[in-house]
Amino acid sequence: MSTITAEKQTAPKAPAARDGGEWRRTPSWLYAVLFVGLFLVVVPFVWMLLSSIKPEAEVRAVPPTWWPETITLDNYATLFTKLDFPTYFLNSAIVALAVTAGNMVFCSMLGYALAKLDFPGKKALFAIVLGTLMIPGVVTFVPLFVLTTNIGLSNTLLGMILPFLAGPFGVFLMRQFIQTLPDELIQAARIDGAGELRIFFSVILPLCGPALATLGILTFLTSWNNFLWPLVVAQTEDKYTLPVALALYSVGQNATQYGLLLAGSVVVVLPVLAIFLVLQRHIMQGIAMTGIK
Repeated sequence: MSTITAEKQTAPKAPAARDGGEWRRTPSWLYAVLFVGLFLVVVPFVWMLLSSIKPEAEVRAVPPTWWPETITLDNYATLFTKLDFPTYFLNSAIVALAVTAGNMVFCSMLGYALAKLDFPGKKALFAIVLGTLMIPGVVTFVPLFVLTTNIGLSNTLLGMILPFLAGPFGVFLMRQFIQTLPDELIQAARIDGAGELRIFFSVILPLCGPALATLGILTFLTSWNNFLWPLVVAQTEDKYTLPVALALYSVGQNATQYGLLLAGSVVVVLPVLAIFLVLQRHIMQGIAMTGIK
């Protein structure tokens, strides 16, 4: 009996269950820093939304008012009635969706080739892809415009889409993700007689959901907010995208219509915010799994 009692006394104790102690041990200053960061991020968007429903005189008032004294939708009415808003919105949607779809397909193909296929010059090609990430966009802007003009794509939506159908960041992102997929799946598909295209579309692509969601939202955000390239390529009003139209019609020679500009900014932000909320879980998973911090 004494032996059993001694064994019970010397037996190691089981670790206590975690009941939220980790959260209680988190330093309070960390929550304060996170709250300040959240405040700095959210406040400009709240200010933009509230100012978009103010009259122009109140937007320009000094000192500025936080909550609108007079709520009006005149800015949105001007945006949707006096401007050719449906055309600008449709142009932006076509360009952004086409560029996003192209990057998701072509960058996945290039990433699969660099991650799982063996061919001469593979390492050199990947080094070139990494090298292009270090080149600023303004360096290639003028040659890209000259090339687009020479092939007759100036003042066309295709001229805004074609140069950006595959980007080096997307190739790098997809290559890093596809490298984590097991080679046994590809070998099993090849034993069953599947070709490389069948393997890519039937085996690889369905497993790339998190990485594709990350690439999709980042590409859509960049293309949707792109201003300089559509401004240069589009030469007539029917080819303007939404950011270009807002900048040209709200910023006049004598004064800037801040209320109209803020209302247009709200409309521009809403589609991106909606897509991010829908794909948020996949985006976070894709960033974590590909090691991009």
